[in-house]
Amino acid sequence: MDSKALQDTQVSLGTRLSVKTILVIAVLIAFTLFITWRARELETLLEQPTNVNIPAPDFWAATPDGRTVSLADFRGQKKVVVVFWASWCAPCRFEMNSLNWFYQHNHAASSDFEILAISVDLDTAAATKFATALKLSFPVLLDPSERVARAYEERGVPTMFIIDKSGEITYAHVGDDSSMNLAHELGIEEKPTEGEP
Repeated sequence: MDSKALQDTQVSLGTRLSVKTILVIAVLIAFTLFITWRARELETLLEQPTNVNIPAPDFWAATPDGRTVSLADFRGQKKVVVVFWASWCAPCRFEMNSLNWFYQHNHAASSDFEILAISVDLDTAAATKFATALKLSFPVLLDPSERVARAYEERGVPTMFIIDKSGEITYAHVGDDSSMNLAHELGIEEKPTEGEP
């Protein structure tokens, strides 16, 4: 074999190895992305609250203006949507905007549900500023010691619980997409409207 043919064979062999190497790298990247996606999906499932179909822990908390609101105030009268949030939580901004829109379009004095947004901010001024900036229509409660959050075994914000009129937790969700199912969970048939976030 002459030197020219040997060089051509080496170049061809090198090119094939490079293509094989590139394919192996591409497969490894795809596999890594898949594993990362699947791990995040499993992590989200593990984060979901397990305290459903049990009595809701009773609580009381102060509003920014100093009033006290208790879960017992609603027992036997209304379903209660309890949402834990914090001003520093980026997904909470989306969740609170979505809940505010939902509340403004579906709540009236005669409604059989109420939303209670419980801030776990240590800095109550930050929570108040956040709620004021978003012009939240539903009651905002302050839980800087996280006493209420611990009673509900809150695992991250935002977290939503729905409590029926008898005081039992019927729904729980960690994450910012929970308000999408809210009408269904509350048994509300939403009217189509423009401007939904």
